[in-house]
Order: sequence, then C-alpha cells, then structure tokens
Amino acid sequence: MSNPKRMPAALAVRVLLVLGLSAAPALAQDTAQPAPTPAGQSAFAPQPVTYASAADAAAAAQKFADEARAAYPKGSANIDQALWTQAAAAAEAAVLAESGNADYLKLRAQIYTEVGFWRQAEVTWAAYFKIVPAVPGSPEAQQAGAAQYNLGYSAYVRSQPDLAARYFAECLNLDPQSAQCAGWAARTALEGGDYARAQTLYAQAVALTPADKSLKYFQGLAQKAADYGPAATGAFSRAYADLDAGRKDKALEGFQAAAQSAPNFAEAWRQAGKLALAMGNAQAALAAYQGAVALPGADATDKFNLALAQEGSQFGLDAVRTFRAAYSKYSGGDKGAAESGFQQATTQNPDYAKAWAWLGRTRYEAKNYAGAAEAYGRAVALNPNDKSSAYYLKLAQQGK
Repeated sequence: MSNPKRMPAALAVRVLLVLGLSAAPALAQDTAQPAPTPAGQSAFAPQPVTYASAADAAAAAQKFADEARAAYPKGSANIDQALWTQAAAAAEAAVLAESGNADYLKLRAQIYTEVGFWRQAEVTWAAYFKIVPAVPGSPEAQQAGAAQYNLGYSAYVRSQPDLAARYFAECLNLDPQSAQCAGWAARTALEGGDYARAQTLYAQAVALTPADKSLKYFQGLAQKAADYGPAATGAFSRAYADLDAGRKDKALEGFQAAAQSAPNFAEAWRQAGKLALAMGNAQAALAAYQGAVALPGADATDKFNLALAQEGSQFGLDAVRTFRAAYSKYSGGDKGAAESGFQQATTQNPDYAKAWAWLGRTRYEAKNYAGAAEAYGRAVALNPNDKSSAYYLKLAQQGK
C-alpha cells in the first residue's frame, strides 16, 4: 500500500461534499433537523487524502479500524479519536474512487455505525442499500437499524414524537426482531393515541423479550389507554421515560399531569406518590395517594402509603420512616434496636409524640423507669389526650 498523499483542492472539495450529501434516504430528506452528533463529538470533516487506488484506501480504512479497536477501550469508539478519524477518511476516499463498489460502501457504513455517528451511518447505509438491497434481519440491516433506533431516540428526547415514530418504524423494517425498536415504536404510538397499533407493537416486543417487565407494564397500559385519553397516556409515558433517564422532578410533574388529566388513572396517582416518597416530598405524596385511595381499585399498599404520607407531612418522612423501622424491630423482638430507633426518630423531630411514647414503652419494659418517665412526659406534653402515656408516666414516676 502506498503512503497517503494530499489530494488536489478540487478533489478535496468533492470528499467533503460526499460526507454531507451522499445518498440521503427519503426519511432523512424531509426532516428539518437531523439528529445531533453524539455528545462530545464535533461534526466530522476528514483531512483530504488520496491513495494509489481504491483498494489501497479500503485496506487503509480496515487497518486504521483494527488499530482503533486495539488501542481504545471497548465501547469508547468515537469519530473524534484519531485512528477512527483516519479510518473514516480512508473509507470515504475508497468510495470516492469507486462509488459503486458494495464492499467499500459497506465498510464505510460499518465504520460510522461502530463509532456511533448515527446520522452519517444512516446516510451511508442508504448508499450501500442502493447497490445491495436491504434484506430485513441481515447483519447489514441490523446495523442500519441500530442507526435508525438511535436517531429515533434522539428525536424522542427532543420532543419530536412524529419523527421518532418514523425512525423506529424504519428500524423495524430493517430489523423486525429488534425488541427495542418494537417497544419504542409502541411507545410513540401510545403517546400519539394510536392505541390499536400500540397494542400490536407491544405484543410484538413482549414476544421478542418475554422477561421484560417494563414492556409488559406498558402493554397493559396500552390496553387501558382509551379509558384515560391521549393527553394522560402521553404525559404518563413521557414521565416514565424521564424517570428512566434520572429526571425525577420532570417525571413527577408528568405523573401528576397524567393523574390530573384523567383522575381515574390509578397508576398515574401511584407512580406520582411512589416517586414523591422517594424524593422526600411528603405533600406531593399525600395528594397522590389521596387520589389513588379515592378510586375503587385502591389496595392495602395505597392505604399504607397514604398513612405514611399523612404522617410524613406532619413530622417529616425521615422521622416517620425511622419510627416505622424501629417498630418493626420491636415487633420482631429486638427491643434494644427498637429503643435506639425510637430515640433517633425523636431526634429527627422532637415534636413526634408517638415516637416519644414508644421510646417510653421500650424503656419501661427494660425497667429504665427514669428514662421512661422522661419519654412519657414528653409524649404527654405533646399530646395531652394520650391516656396510655399518661398512665404509664405515673407508673414510671413511681418506679413500678
């Protein structure tokens, strides 16, 4: 293989044009905004180089790609890495020299796919499929499908559901066995109010990955979606995606919006309540579980969490959780750990009368009458109507 040489200026311009314009498929041509370059990557513009032949350029591209795989950590491939940049540039040179060579077209598309340069992967796979028609499910179609999936997810995150749906649909055309594309195609159909299609696609996704609990969860939601309407189901679905991405505040807002849009949407109330409790937001949890408990299908968990939210809104969730953990210790016979827990709850909220009362009880049962009298005294001062604490306070003061 000869050493790469600088190509003439006119040919260099042609290389850059190839990168931006070659073989854009119909799906990409009518989009106002192509998917952005992956985070941390700039738009790719190779150094213009030429080789003695297209075969030499392709061999160089393969060599640089092999060196890149050996040099960089697995899973870190990026077009900005020097070896990958050289591989892509060499592949572009090979295609430029022999634009109808299927092997060179495939090599170029595979390089862009491996580095996660999804927009360019889409364009270059389309160029390859013009020479070698796509066979759904083939290795090449699966790689092209991965580009469509990633472009679709990027569009979804940018709140472009119609565009995302089209990318996911194209992914399924290329790779009918892709559970992730079936699942996300179903998600966009659900959010768009096409419940029949959503159910069909969720059934397809579940058949491909029967153990995926999330898919089964949304399959059930799709079956009930007509009861809630597109606004509520759309808000719920996007809230779930926000939760998966770690955007908890936004997810909570979405679940709340879904429940407010469809007050009969029990799962929206529950998800809002569960998330609010996890975030330490007792007031939001209280409102959510009040909504859930008001519905006919309310269960024991809803009622338990409502009580937790009610008490948490008064004394703080941390103190209430500490108290409940201590009570579990007490019920299990570990009274020493229970006493320590009740003491911690009173420290977290000194106005927590029930925690003082149970602290008094554990101390009384341990015959620590002075400590029991102190705790019972605080309980009675905070809640004068607590007759049990008042009774045991007198006994503790008498040392019996």
